[in-house]
Amino acid sequence: MKINPAILTADVKEALSMIGQVEEALDSHIRKHVDHVQVDIIDGIFVGNTTIIPEALADLDTSLQIDFQLMVREPIDWVERCVNPATDRVIGHIEQMSDQVGFVKKVQSLGYKVGLALDIKTPVYMIDPVILTNLDMVLVMSVPAGFGGKSFDKRAINKIKQLDKTRERDDTPYVICDDGGITFEFVDDLKHTGVDEVAIGRRIYKGNLKQNIEKFIEKAYGRG
Repeated sequence: MKINPAILTADVKEALSMIGQVEEALDSHIRKHVDHVQVDIIDGIFVGNTTIIPEALADLDTSLQIDFQLMVREPIDWVERCVNPATDRVIGHIEQMSDQVGFVKKVQSLGYKVGLALDIKTPVYMIDPVILTNLDMVLVMSVPAGFGGKSFDKRAINKIKQLDKTRERDDTPYVICDDGGITFEFVDDLKHTGVDEVAIGRRIYKGNLKQNIEKFIEKAYGRG
């Protein structure tokens, strides 16, 4: 299982510091499980919160790969703003996305991997089945999008199971990432439900980041 430290902040300096902290925590063991950082982008329209904009990281120098999670109105309009040497995946929430096919094509045209994200109340069937097999990731929120520090909502589990079953028929299956409220208690269950990656925000940074990452890895593999 991959562990993706997640960043939700309106402070550019804090975002850069958090990315730096992850880099400092990497060693040969942790690198097997941590190679991405997720940066949440919120426009104040999708939900009543705002964060840094993607361009704030345009000059980022990092060995990590960046995922931009777009919690915005019409994510397609934000795709080109995510152009960055460190960008690997651009993930758009579908709740205020009028053209899922167009979004996927736009991201792919820039050479990035593409994902679609589901807020906690959004059912799996809202993803356009036409492009489901073209996705590199489906991200499932297990808290309401846009705000950190919430408790894990078990409604996410059924969606993960549905997505895991659906990808069995795909020759190039998408990865499933769960985002929100993830504690040591839940990470092993998520792995066995079908989750490939988990995005963990301020909880993973609290205290000793390296030790927290190691403990999440241990719990994911039933060793702690």
